[in-house]
Amino acid sequence: MNILIISSNNTGSGHKSIAEALLEQFDKLENVNAKVIEGFDTNGTLGNTVSKSYGFLTRRARVLWKAVWNISLKKPELIVKITERTMEKNFLKVLENEKPDLILSIHPNFNASVLNILYRNGYNIPFVTLIADLISITPLWVDKRANMIICPTDEAKKRCINFGADGSKIEVVKFPVRSRFYSSKHRNDIVISDKPENALKFLLMSGGEGVGNLGSIAEILLENFNCNVKIVAGKNATLRNKLQNKYSAKYGEKLEVYGYVTNVNKLMDNVDILISRGSPNVLMEAVASNLPTIITGELLGQEEENSYYIEKNKLGILCSDYNNLKTSVEELVKDDGKLINDIMKAQRQYRDVDSAKKAVDSIVKLAIEASQNEQYTDKIG
Repeated sequence: MNILIISSNNTGSGHKSIAEALLEQFDKLENVNAKVIEGFDTNGTLGNTVSKSYGFLTRRARVLWKAVWNISLKKPELIVKITERTMEKNFLKVLENEKPDLILSIHPNFNASVLNILYRNGYNIPFVTLIADLISITPLWVDKRANMIICPTDEAKKRCINFGADGSKIEVVKFPVRSRFYSSKHRNDIVISDKPENALKFLLMSGGEGVGNLGSIAEILLENFNCNVKIVAGKNATLRNKLQNKYSAKYGEKLEVYGYVTNVNKLMDNVDILISRGSPNVLMEAVASNLPTIITGELLGQEEENSYYIEKNKLGILCSDYNNLKTSVEELVKDDGKLINDIMKAQRQYRDVDSAKKAVDSIVKLAIEASQNEQYTDKIG
């Protein structure tokens, strides 16, 4: 069985992380070959160039990014038409080479476009969408012709139905997270004291593109609390250099600055509190790691309701203005860290170590059923 996964490494790191979580499970199955392709490669040079502007748009042109998001909400057919025209020739070559028994899309840009190409060219290949956002989804995620839509939340399922999806084709499976984030050890309750050995350990992240006021946040923490701070600046090399030049001499070993890292799970294991933008992937990895989180901002568009979801499920808290961060941290640590420890308990109850496996099992089951139906049709034909 050949499973073709359409993803993208160009538009943040979240899609890549989801693909890796799914591949871990596909690789455990005999006679199943799952392959991930860079969807924007099928759009040629123009498509790749546009997709690689994601980092610039989210860091320095947020108003423009909001405009792109609004187009996806109000005129999704425009994006579908452009994507379809630019990818058809190359995507047909992919189909010829890979001969997939099922296509799985984990990126919104390729759903309707791929289905249009399949139908127009006579392909009868089961198609599944796995939504990579928690609540604030664009209509691009939804096409009623899909054989299955996998949603991470009930809220996302409701949005899909509002966008015209058949509720009977929707499965709710919690966000797939790579297995290494589920620590085998039980995270102990936080001990709050002024002793150096009990210094709070903070991890500051802002998505793979390195967006946000990470330096100012670190300064607030180090000036007001008994703590150490690790910062992940992501792919934003300029930000990393700026942080190192400005703060390293002042704070010494109490502050560590990293660029793009591949061991986020280990960093999460060795800290007490995560402070992050509302990236769904990072937030769910923190939940898997049983790491209390403070959300300090959200990318306009698809992340705007993530803090609502996190607070609703008591998985973390929101501090929308980093100038209020001191108060938020004080709230977490008061009463011997009662709120932190309550969050950790809620995370343990919420997380599902088998979420990626459940998604893969549903996908493979659909592919098998489709194959059996095809064989039956051929036989009676």
